[in-house]
Amino acid sequence: MTSYHERNREQTRRLAALRRLSDDELSRPVGEHWTVAVALAHIQYWDGRALAGIEAWKRHGVPLTLWRSDEGRVVNDLRLDLWRALPPREALEGAIVTAEALDRVLAALTQADAETVAAQRRSALERWMHREGHLEEIEQALAR
Repeated sequence: MTSYHERNREQTRRLAALRRLSDDELSRPVGEHWTVAVALAHIQYWDGRALAGIEAWKRHGVPLTLWRSDEGRVVNDLRLDLWRALPPREALEGAIVTAEALDRVLAALTQADAETVAAQRRSALERWMHREGHLEEIEQALAR
């Protein structure tokens, strides 16, 4: 089985491949309220949240379990106007840079640390699942 490291990197490579898109393509609708750029800003936010959580845990012992599992929809709704205001290219680059930074931090975890993170918040470790789902939505929107 491929490790979460490789799966995370694979989805980061998919993000980076979106650099080929024009600003018009980055502005295409993805669902009712999102565009490609908004989906990318969303990916960046949640990857950034995982990165900050892991760093706070490593440096200060802050448990990753402080994140509430039901807050996603509320956070997404509250941040939507901010994400829409981002220039599309900035949303894309931010998603790529944040994913790359998180991938590096996750790859540097010891096996014991990775097990601890997984026990507290597996989704912070396996970012590929979140990225993959949204990248599939983006690809479908671009194919229309």
